[in-house]
Amino acid sequence: MRWANTLMARRIRRRGGTMMGFNTLVLLTVGRRSGVERATPVGWFPGPDGTRFIVASANGAADNPAWYYNLAAHPDRVRIEVDGRTVAVTAEQLRGTPREQAWQQIVGAAPRFGQYQEKTDRELPVIRLTERPAGD
Repeated sequence: MRWANTLMARRIRRRGGTMMGFNTLVLLTVGRRSGVERATPVGWFPGPDGTRFIVASANGAADNPAWYYNLAAHPDRVRIEVDGRTVAVTAEQLRGTPREQAWQQIVGAAPRFGQYQEKTDRELPVIRLTERPAGD
């Protein structure tokens, strides 16, 4: 899987844009056990005020993807590569009404996420990424 992620991240860095019908970015997290930086290509959806939503869907697997746990372990060390630049972000898991509003937007734009939700018993986490001010 790391090999495939590396290839997809390289493609996103070179070409940007979309992959498999989604806007894409490279999510940079720090491994919760290894401490090594990990690059994971993920689809994103526009949120209000320039924020971005990502979903820890793992294609509807029983467990969250590894990047989700890395995010939780090192929330102060999350960055994204998008539009040819690297940006420090704050990652916040949405709950309640904000999650439901974002979720409706996401499944409206990409119905396959609704199918992923149907495949699993866990509620798929929706994460809001907000750019941190320079120097933070």
